[in-house]
Amino acid sequence: MDYTGQYRLYLNRAEQALRTAADDCLNADSRVAQAARYSLFSGGKRVRAVLCLAVCDMLGGSLNAAERYAAGVEMLHCYSLIHDDLPCMDNDDMRRGKPSCHKVYGEANALLAGDALLTAAFEALATAPAPGGANARAAACLAQAAGTRGMVYGQELDLYYENHHPGEEQLREVHRCKTGMLINAAVQLGAIAADASEEQCRALTQYAFDVGLVFQVVDDILDATADEAELGKPTGSDAENGKTTFFTLLGADGARQFAQTVNIRAVKALADFGPRAEFLKQLADKLLARRK
Repeated sequence: MDYTGQYRLYLNRAEQALRTAADDCLNADSRVAQAARYSLFSGGKRVRAVLCLAVCDMLGGSLNAAERYAAGVEMLHCYSLIHDDLPCMDNDDMRRGKPSCHKVYGEANALLAGDALLTAAFEALATAPAPGGANARAAACLAQAAGTRGMVYGQELDLYYENHHPGEEQLREVHRCKTGMLINAAVQLGAIAADASEEQCRALTQYAFDVGLVFQVVDDILDATADEAELGKPTGSDAENGKTTFFTLLGADGARQFAQTVNIRAVKALADFGPRAEFLKQLADKLLARRK
């Protein structure tokens, strides 16, 4: 199957698993749950879910558990986006071409919707059809990636550096935590579902953090150069907030070259997986070349 067909297959499985998990974990009578669903099903590439499924598939694991893990990752990611958009954080009114959750449901309901999705993510993982202690390992993996050693710390640093000027190493740390940790968690959850070896997990860790870094560098470039209608969210917000990004630090050409170098390293990390890794390699290339 070609890359586009394979991505669509993973995407369809992820969407179905996410709807099942939402039905299982979100109260149908709750307005907060309606707000959560509004953001959860407002579109998106589901990159993290696809990574989880693709890694499990590459390693010959059962996709039944991986689908549930993928749903949990997407729920947690969506919670972070809802909170990011709030006035006390990035204060963004649009997300994926639609009004942000707090613009439709109000700030209090949006805050609670994020909380609900964070909680539901771990319920989804805990109830996955996986053998032995796999679900406990999966929950620990996601918690470490999302908390004060991971994404939350990255968000804290991101806010701090709105009023300070980080260098390249500080910027890497911000995005390793804010973006890379959750992308790596998605990859590792796929590996857990397939009972991967430590050696395989190490190689996948290198791949995941490099892909996460490329993803963020491209985000920085798009925020400065993309068409707002095509991107589906406001552009130029980094410049308005005086934020240092890879674009402002390295310039357009320098940021693109840096992303290309990191992407090459990401693809090389998969060398020992042979032809089985072709989809993941192409996914890295597509993320490098994306325009929205």
